[in-house]
Amino acid sequence: MTEDAAATAPVPSLAEATTWIGFGVDDVTGSRLGRVHGLFADAGGEPAWLTVALRRRFSLFGRRAATLVVLPLRDCAAAAGRVWTAHAGDVVRAAPTVDPTRPLLREHELTICAHYGISERVGRAAEVLGRPRGAVTAPPAGR
Repeated sequence: MTEDAAATAPVPSLAEATTWIGFGVDDVTGSRLGRVHGLFADAGGEPAWLTVALRRRFSLFGRRAATLVVLPLRDCAAAAGRVWTAHAGDVVRAAPTVDPTRPLLREHELTICAHYGISERVGRAAEVLGRPRGAVTAPPAGR
């Protein structure tokens, strides 16, 4: 799929995407990544990002550390209680972390977009690029 096609691909409604909370998340190869934890919405209230709690791994001290990242909703599909993303697991695990209780700011969203290869001329990056520095661009939604 081209970047332009991905930018115009239909996304599920907030009501539908909210039903995905708790679903398992798999990468493009079918490897398990974690679970859908929540969503971030755009200024119009439409879902833009899935928050994913990555599978916990033991730290050096034996504690489990949860990592929360986001996935572009446009790059995900759901069925039968699972969500699949078009991204490889190592890309998702290396994504910038998020705090699901705080809104995303313009700069954070642009960093996330760059991580997933979303150029500033299309898609979510183009939507937030023109907003003022420090502007809230995606509040938490669906929890």
